[in-house]
Amino acid sequence: MVTIRMSRGGAKKRPFYHIVVTDSRNRRDGRYIERIGFFNPVAKGGEERLRMDAERADHWTAQGAQLSPRVAKLLKDCRAQ
Repeated sequence: MVTIRMSRGGAKKRPFYHIVVTDSRNRRDGRYIERIGFFNPVAKGGEERLRMDAERADHWTAQGAQLSPRVAKLLKDCRAQ
């Protein structure tokens, strides 16, 4: 099954997540099909906290991809901006 979920990057104690479309059997930070955005939970000042391509997320959900609960909330926040 194809899922849209977060892949962790960044340094120790400074997480940074890429929002990726991947096969659910792949590892969390492993191979992915497409990267559709990022989420920076520790953004300060003028740094961008969230960027996501909502059109691509809609495309993949139309193809049957499942959103993780956190990505579903982030997509809702992205559309509200």
